[in-house]
Amino acid sequence: MPIKRYKPTTPGRRGASVLTHDAVGEQGLVKSLSGPLKSKAGRNNTGRITVRHKGSGAKRKLRILDFVSPIEDKKAKVIGIQYDPNRTAAIALLEYEDGKKAYTLAVKGLNVDDEIETSRTKGIDIKIGNRMCIKHIPAGILVSNIELEPNRSAKAVRSAGSSAVVLSQEAGFVSVKMPSSEIRKFRGDCLTTVGQVGNEEWSLVRHGKAGRMRHRGIRPTVRGKVMNPCDHPHGGGEGSNPIGLKHPKTPWGKPALGVPTRNAHKASDTLIVRRRKKKK
Repeated sequence: MPIKRYKPTTPGRRGASVLTHDAVGEQGLVKSLSGPLKSKAGRNNTGRITVRHKGSGAKRKLRILDFVSPIEDKKAKVIGIQYDPNRTAAIALLEYEDGKKAYTLAVKGLNVDDEIETSRTKGIDIKIGNRMCIKHIPAGILVSNIELEPNRSAKAVRSAGSSAVVLSQEAGFVSVKMPSSEIRKFRGDCLTTVGQVGNEEWSLVRHGKAGRMRHRGIRPTVRGKVMNPCDHPHGGGEGSNPIGLKHPKTPWGKPALGVPTRNAHKASDTLIVRRRKKKK
């Protein structure tokens, strides 16, 4: 998807760019694979804000993707590459041999009329778009759309342009280098897709104006220092004042910046071989 850059005809257009989505293959939304997407705007069931800076956004429908792949050991044909407003990557519309259809993430190099295969029980060809157990993939191959646990839906490496690298196998586990540079182990029965997630130019898009972020459902973020004392521990004072604390705090009064927040007893800690490299 090439990037289109606008001429600076208005202040909002100056420096703005968009991705041009090529309409390839079938573009109609499959009703059985879509549903309503209610806007929660960061509120809980009582209406209180639990996640800040969310709200408004363009109205859209949910595309139900096949992250579990229940149709096994069957070949599918790609009949369309479509735009999904709910994610950064494009999605591929598949049609299986028995006529059933499914959505999946479109990997780089996947085209209309390509045939892909999914299998949990056997090793299949190492081909772009094929989905198989990670234990059947040799070292050095780029993979994406990985299950953290077998039969529990793919949750890792799903954003546009992301990919992981298979490193080695040992005692039923496969070591994989994640996009964050973290090296972790996966069970050999976890499903993964061969190839890198497409639409890698997404990170180069410049929105140009605040309104485009509002269309995405993202509300403005301001510093705690410019808030009132009732809204943030850093707030209050006249003019430009220091925060008046020994160390910065979150809006809820907990220490911020440099304080570890990860759960010390998280189950997946034992599967992490090497932590990610922190940015300096």
